[in-house]
Amino acid sequence: MASFDPGWLPLAMGSMPHTEAAAAWNAINASLRAIPFWPQLPRRNSLENMYAQFTERFPGLRYEKGRIHIDRKRDLDSDLERLYLAYLEDDRSYGRIGRDHAEGLGMLLAGEVTLPEEAQAIKGQMTGPISLGLTIVDRNQRPVLYDEVLADAVGKHLRLKAAWQEYELAKHAPQTIVLLEEPYMASFGSAFVSVSREQVISLFEEVFAGLEGLKGVHCCGNTDWSILLSTTADMLSLDAYDYAASFVRYPQEISEFLARGGMIVWGIVPAGIAAESETVESLVDRLLRAIASLVRQGVSEEALMKAGLVSPSCGLGSLTTALSERVLSLTAGVSEEMRRRYVSEPVPEAEAEGEQEEGDGRQ
Repeated sequence: MASFDPGWLPLAMGSMPHTEAAAAWNAINASLRAIPFWPQLPRRNSLENMYAQFTERFPGLRYEKGRIHIDRKRDLDSDLERLYLAYLEDDRSYGRIGRDHAEGLGMLLAGEVTLPEEAQAIKGQMTGPISLGLTIVDRNQRPVLYDEVLADAVGKHLRLKAAWQEYELAKHAPQTIVLLEEPYMASFGSAFVSVSREQVISLFEEVFAGLEGLKGVHCCGNTDWSILLSTTADMLSLDAYDYAASFVRYPQEISEFLARGGMIVWGIVPAGIAAESETVESLVDRLLRAIASLVRQGVSEEALMKAGLVSPSCGLGSLTTALSERVLSLTAGVSEEMRRRYVSEPVPEAEAEGEQEEGDGRQ
């Protein structure tokens, strides 16, 4: 596992509501100076929707009226051959993400964005293999995850996407973080998602194998947390505002995850209207109650305090720009307060200044 001290630093998921990448970057760099992330901008372009953004060059894929599907009338064999050849040759260039699919990432790679001097890491993100595999369907609306060949292709396709993204991000910060966003894991075990625990873990590990830096999974709903905790993920990111109660039911698995050096990204800042009434103090109290619940069940408090980061509960793409920026500011404020209490190293000055206002209750 890469050497990295989480130290209750703030980070965030990917989506932002801005239609201009420069404005999104300004908001990110103003609040998340230690771990900035490149913004996904679904309102700018439908190709930046999380279910389309990482599908370039997937075998047989068609875009029609904002929807993606597999065209089985095409010769999938030639497309699959190109994918498997790139995979066998470890050709990460196959996984390139075009600027039309990710303007915010394109700006960073083109040198049009300057990261804060305090940046300790740069975070990227991708749609995970379960969510992508259940979203891409054929003309009969059958998800490709239920097709043995195409399900395998999803894992290999995303592995190359992850490897390319990490390689490019590594040019801009001393540490990289790539999180797989898996909203469909909230439906695992239901009648709507017929995949096995073994298939889920296998697909995650396929993607993780393409990464050398920090890697993890974000799920913004309830799920079987034991599955995610049993993978080789370095970070587990959860909506701790709404689903901490379900997460803390896995104390043994959490203890084992922490023992091997795993980190928990506590999404304690609500990515919605609730953020208008919450304060830094109320959110810190909520976070500490969740941690206390785990400690009462035998999870090491010291280990939890050493392994925590702070984030919004989910992506911010559906919010107003003003509310999204408040969520980022609250995230930085919760981070500052947790670091003040539990980390000896001071937070970057710009974060502290910005969050003093939140602590005073002013907006």
